[in-house]
Amino acid sequence: MILQSLNQLYDRLAEDASYGIAPAGYSAQKIAFVVVLHPDGRLYGIDDVREEKGKRRISRQMLVPGQAKPSGSGINPCFLWDNSAYLLGHVGPKKSNESDEAFEKRRLRTEKSFDGFRAKHLDLESQIDDPGYMALCRFLKCWNPDRCREFGLLDELDSGFGVFQLIGETRYLHQHAKLEAWWKRQTDEPAQKTAASLCLVTGERAIPARTHEPKLKGVAGAQSSGAALVSFNCDAFKSYGKDQSLNAPVSEQAAFRYCTALNGLLSGPSSDKHRISVGDTTVVFWTEKATVTEQWLADFLSGNIEAEAQDETAREQTKALLQALRSGGGELKVVGDDPATPVQILGLAPNAARLAPRFWHTGSLGDLFDKLKAHHDALRVVPQHGAGSKRPDPEFPPIWMLLRETARESKDISPLLGGALMRAILEGTAYPDSLASAVIRRIRADRTINYMRAAILKAWLLRKPHQKGDISVSLDTDNLDPAYRLGRLFAVLESAQYAALGNVGAGIRDRFYSSASATPAIVFPRLLRTYQHHLGKMTQGATIAFEKRAQDIISGIDAMPSHLNLEAQARFALGYYHQRQALFDGAKKPESVPEKKE
Repeated sequence: MILQSLNQLYDRLAEDASYGIAPAGYSAQKIAFVVVLHPDGRLYGIDDVREEKGKRRISRQMLVPGQAKPSGSGINPCFLWDNSAYLLGHVGPKKSNESDEAFEKRRLRTEKSFDGFRAKHLDLESQIDDPGYMALCRFLKCWNPDRCREFGLLDELDSGFGVFQLIGETRYLHQHAKLEAWWKRQTDEPAQKTAASLCLVTGERAIPARTHEPKLKGVAGAQSSGAALVSFNCDAFKSYGKDQSLNAPVSEQAAFRYCTALNGLLSGPSSDKHRISVGDTTVVFWTEKATVTEQWLADFLSGNIEAEAQDETAREQTKALLQALRSGGGELKVVGDDPATPVQILGLAPNAARLAPRFWHTGSLGDLFDKLKAHHDALRVVPQHGAGSKRPDPEFPPIWMLLRETARESKDISPLLGGALMRAILEGTAYPDSLASAVIRRIRADRTINYMRAAILKAWLLRKPHQKGDISVSLDTDNLDPAYRLGRLFAVLESAQYAALGNVGAGIRDRFYSSASATPAIVFPRLLRTYQHHLGKMTQGATIAFEKRAQDIISGIDAMPSHLNLEAQARFALGYYHQRQALFDGAKKPESVPEKKE
């Protein structure tokens, strides 16, 4: 289903110039410089064609003949484009940490690269009747690589690709009509003598692709030279003597189409509208036809909505889509999208030279927004007070923000958790236990129960298979669950300590939260004895208020549990958070109470 959907997507993207989709036999490459030639083959100059982007200069994306070279392919020149070593025999300056032996090895390889590029193009001179190509051949015959020292720009563009151009022309050499026609004839002819077989993507008989090209770029953590979604590289994968990808035949045309379409989403000019990162997983999504929702979905899922900086039309679209998150997918009609429009979401994780699909979701836009609404409804808890945060708690917290609460640093987030969380959101199923377990560990480590962690635990509890009824957004005084009530009681005892003694640095939360939430029967008797001491330092009115709160909570606890499991610890944390916010609602800024006089 994944390959079939991407194969169909190719036609839609190819019709939209903003995606820069390459036709068969071509690929989109990042071009940094142009070698400009006179018609007689003399060098006119080398132009830097990079584009300004902020304070950086980035290469220009351009369609060129052929595909990028796989790593370890030896001397393998491209046709009419390549890096400066192949095009000009340019050897970059010796690096500070480069030995003489390594530099000499690099120099010899550069020499062979230029010789290979020159030989390849001169061998084709008799086949191609084009004045521009003849100029290139004259240039290659007489060019001395030592002249590269005259162009300091080449040192700066050492890792960039270049193309050729005749002086006075706006098109590039590979864009000449005769060269395009010649290249098309070469790509139309089968490059291998393989018998046709049934394509698993299209269902038609065609020549199968040995390797699926072009390589896929844009997946975080994968090889920068590109990775494959489908590949076979071990003898164990061979079947009846069919090696590489021939034992799962996909036609060359279908392989090119699905790889090119996926590259358009992952690394093309419009990739920022189709790609987000969730942990170590790169998520791409698309709709069957162009939609307004598709243009905004990446911003919604990554939390990058800034309505104030948008024009009137964009503000109205944002409001409508936010309303769809609150009310469901039916609201998408307001922006002109059909809620029944199919949508596909694919999660890809890096795995050496191959990509591993973490999840694959198909459905409709309306169903997707219904699932997102249910997800955010499950997360909803009372906003946090008294935390000193400069930014309000987000109404629709992005997925990366939830994952961030599971580890001390981003690099420590479990690589499997992002995919599991996405599947739960998209399918409306229970959240992974590993999510709650990771949050509980973080709470036990830093004793912080903030809005985001409380929201995660509430959502996890709400979708547990045996959960009956709803879970309150704010304080639920009728909830008789012992763990929830013990969490409330802990918040009251902490507040009493603050009211009696003020800020004491390491309070009972810092010293006792971890043990109280795991083994309450051992810890709470001690806390209640200390609590009586705190009551003795308050005024009579404050003492009565705290005693009433504590007794209301304790009266609903039949017995003090000796041990709380993961689910009970989550209810403990939620009870603590709810009670703490209720106390702040009652007194926005708790003040220390003067010591009672005898």
